[in-house]
Amino acid sequence: MPESAGPFQPVEILRLLVEYRVDFILIGGLAATVHGSPFATFDVDVVPRRTPANLERLSEALQALTARVYVSAEETLVFSHDGQSLADVEVWKLSTRFGGLDISFVPSGTAGYSDLAERAERFELGGIGVEVAALEDVIRSKSAAGRERDLLALPALRRLLEIKREHRP
Repeated sequence: MPESAGPFQPVEILRLLVEYRVDFILIGGLAATVHGSPFATFDVDVVPRRTPANLERLSEALQALTARVYVSAEETLVFSHDGQSLADVEVWKLSTRFGGLDISFVPSGTAGYSDLAERAERFELGGIGVEVAALEDVIRSKSAAGRERDLLALPALRRLLEIKREHRP
């Protein structure tokens, strides 16, 4: 599902969010990949902290990303936004110049940012520090979402979690 004119560049999306000092936690397929999942993903999923100042920074970052509302592979829509208007919608499916970006304030099976922040782990991706949802929380969210692609990934993610637990000191 192409969501930008060029190749998917997830690190560039994350770099701009970090550059604009957006507090967020990486979730979804890319978080699973960071934890070792063999499944490909084609968008970046984030849960931003839902404070007015953070949402204003998110709006600025979205402008820098030339974000548009994703309708289909053939259609995206320009949209005006600020921090308040971003907060008014629970889920944003966006297209950016670097690929797809999904924003969810309360992902399936979670209570949102504060819930995920309790166990989030910091990873270096492309030279930038990113808070990534714990593998347990990625599994919890994918299980609750119940989408076919999530259900297909769950056995591998559960096995990764077993391996991770076996190798804890």
